[in-house]
Amino acid sequence: MSHHLPDTKILAPCIVNTGIIVNKLDMKRLLADLGRVRYIYTQEGKLQSEGEGDVMEVFANPQRSTLVANSAIYLNIASFDYLELKQSPQKETFFDLMQEGACLRLIPLSTPVQERRERMWNVSAIEAMMDEVLAARWDAEIDDDCSDTF
Repeated sequence: MSHHLPDTKILAPCIVNTGIIVNKLDMKRLLADLGRVRYIYTQEGKLQSEGEGDVMEVFANPQRSTLVANSAIYLNIASFDYLELKQSPQKETFFDLMQEGACLRLIPLSTPVQERRERMWNVSAIEAMMDEVLAARWDAEIDDDCSDTF
C-alpha cells in the first residue's frame, strides 16, 4: 500500500504595506532602500531613545551589533527576530524591528525613489566637478606649455 501525500506547493507570502517578515533576506531588501529615518527605540514599552538618522548600512552578521549614534544607523538584521510592517493612520508605512521586548521603529522621512534621485544627483554633481577640475588642469597645462616658448 502506497501512502503518498499530495504534491502541494507552499507559495511565498505576498505582503503589501502591513505584515510580519521573518526571512532575513526579505528584511534586508526592505531596509536597504531606507535613507533618512526617524527612529524610536523602546524596551518593554518604555521609551529609551528617539531621533533622526541616516541608514548607512544594512547587513546580517551574528558577530556585529546594530548601532545608532551620531545620526548614523548601521542595521544588523541578525539583531532582530522579525520585522513588522505597519501603517500610520495617514497610510505611511513604517518598520518595527522586534527582539525580545525591544522595538526599534524606523519611520522613513523619504521614499526609495527620492533616495535614488538624491544618489543620482550626487553622482552627477561629482562627475560635473571632476569635469571642471580636469578642464582646469588641462587649461593650466596648456598655459604652462605656451609660457615655455618665450
